[in-house]
Amino acid sequence: MTVEAKKETLGFQTEVKHLLHLMIHSLYSNKEIFLRELISNGSDAADKLRFEALSNDALYEGDPELKIRLDFDKDAKTITVSDNGIGMSRDEVQEHIGTIAKSGTKQFFERLTGDQAKDSELIGQFGVGFYSAFIVADKVTLTTRKAGEQEAVRWESTGEGEYTLETVEKPGRGTEIVLHLKEGEEEFLDGFRLRSIVKKFSDHISIPVVMDKEIPAETDEEGNETAPARVEEETVNSASALWTQSRDKISEEEYNEFYKHVGHDFQDPLTYVHSKVEGTNEYTLLLYVPSRAPFDLWDRDAKHGVKLYIRKVFITDDAEQLMPRYLRFIRGVIDADSLPLNVSREILQQSKQISAIKAGAVKKVLGLLESMAKDDAEKYATFWEQFGNVIKEGPVEDHKNKDRVANLLRFSSTHTDSAKQDVSLADYVSRMKEGQDKIYYVTADSFSAAKNSPHLEIFRKKGIEVLLLSDRVDEWLVSSLTEFDGKHLQSVAKGELDLEKFDSEEEKKEQEEVSKDYESVLKQIKEVLGDKVNDVKISHRLTDSPACLVTGAYDMSLNMERIMKEAGQSMNMMGMGGSKPTLEINPSHALVNAIKDEQDDERFADITNILFDQAILSEGGQLDDPAAFVHKLNALLQGLLK
Repeated sequence: MTVEAKKETLGFQTEVKHLLHLMIHSLYSNKEIFLRELISNGSDAADKLRFEALSNDALYEGDPELKIRLDFDKDAKTITVSDNGIGMSRDEVQEHIGTIAKSGTKQFFERLTGDQAKDSELIGQFGVGFYSAFIVADKVTLTTRKAGEQEAVRWESTGEGEYTLETVEKPGRGTEIVLHLKEGEEEFLDGFRLRSIVKKFSDHISIPVVMDKEIPAETDEEGNETAPARVEEETVNSASALWTQSRDKISEEEYNEFYKHVGHDFQDPLTYVHSKVEGTNEYTLLLYVPSRAPFDLWDRDAKHGVKLYIRKVFITDDAEQLMPRYLRFIRGVIDADSLPLNVSREILQQSKQISAIKAGAVKKVLGLLESMAKDDAEKYATFWEQFGNVIKEGPVEDHKNKDRVANLLRFSSTHTDSAKQDVSLADYVSRMKEGQDKIYYVTADSFSAAKNSPHLEIFRKKGIEVLLLSDRVDEWLVSSLTEFDGKHLQSVAKGELDLEKFDSEEEKKEQEEVSKDYESVLKQIKEVLGDKVNDVKISHRLTDSPACLVTGAYDMSLNMERIMKEAGQSMNMMGMGGSKPTLEINPSHALVNAIKDEQDDERFADITNILFDQAILSEGGQLDDPAAFVHKLNALLQGLLK
């Protein structure tokens, strides 16, 4: 059957053009990785065909031996990488080759520095795959036919802005990529060179990588030819699944190279765990922690990085049930022995065996992270910098392992006043003052705002440590993680502080007298503010600031309300569901003393509103009427200048 010819010229996505330029110039010193990337793609295509063929054997088209073939032509100056995997349709070629469908693309380009070494790391972190071909080629021709379909498509480009798509005929399924090498890249037109690259980077992928090997003619003692010269197909790599081998037979370099294959990463992993679980539910896992966060870490639709195999047969790389979302950065493979080979994704979702495998895998990963935190603080600090915000989702998502995850958490605190998150909850508990039974924290939208929160003043005075939480996820974290080691987590900006136990009798007596002295002032302030506040009180938490806002113990924090509002939730900054904050004033502050003695009602109201608006600003909030605040403040300042 002939196919109808159809050819069109299309433009690359802008990001692709930019990436190609950067990659060609930044990765030139590590150009041999192009072969690893193309072989990895071929391996993935073979895995996908094997899975699809479980339910449709006809997709093999009479050719069930999956392999990747590598050829070179010195005269034509070409290298050809071909596979008989799943192949691609025309639409899939456009989706995967003409665009970069990754979240984080914008952030990727914003982080580029112009330094080739640093940008090379970023490009590797972002992942380039097929595009790495242009490191050594000035033209690339890709011909592919999807298994089970008649129509094939040819993609061709010089990598400079445009590519062509043409409908062609291709007898076999799969993908063939021809690299037309640039001047000066002849080193790759050598069988020994190509074999050494395959052995170095792709030795332990699970399907054969084959090349032609020339066998010279055989002759007898008189020199007569007894067998003609011939060419045989030779398997270049080990073609055995790395995870099935004994750990003592695998080198560190082999572990690292396999990670780069399965993780599509350029850098070595931070750490890994390789384990075989025996019993009624047997499985092997090889799981890696990357050294850098991938750019799609916050993409809710991104596929998970753990591949599920059943007796070395690939099943899926989108098995969300294999790893919880807070461990979505984990890369690697899980190979089960006892699952039925024809298992469907729907059955996977309901399988008790899969649930048990997931629980076991999570246990192994948490154990790996615990060991790292205990034995290598520097490496764990690197891990936390890259993945800390994701781990903070753990107590919300994984109630069963909440305590284990809580031990892995790290925060900033007033103990060091450093933005570096290196304080564990166990560290905090070990430093608690005698009689202290709560773990205190403050949430804000930045470290600076948290560090300078007026709510911390009394804690600094009394020498009580407070955790400084400034990541957005922290609000969800503390809503789920309410205690640790029997100690309740308490926001310093919500409810009563219960610090009386740390007050002297003299301080308690003084507070009672001040409260009586300010009764009428508090009443007048509340009348001015009306329904903006729930109450007005004398503050026992302020030492330097004139006022602060406090929410109820069970109300949403002002920081959380702001986050929800920015996310498009309809609610008032000053409360949701009728809840309003309490304004606390500091009687030792000059501005509060001034309002106490103020006789002019209008001036009293202006100062009251200034105090209230300042309290909002100190919480990182936004004023409903900034111009009115500035007008009142200017009027007050002008009065002081007279």
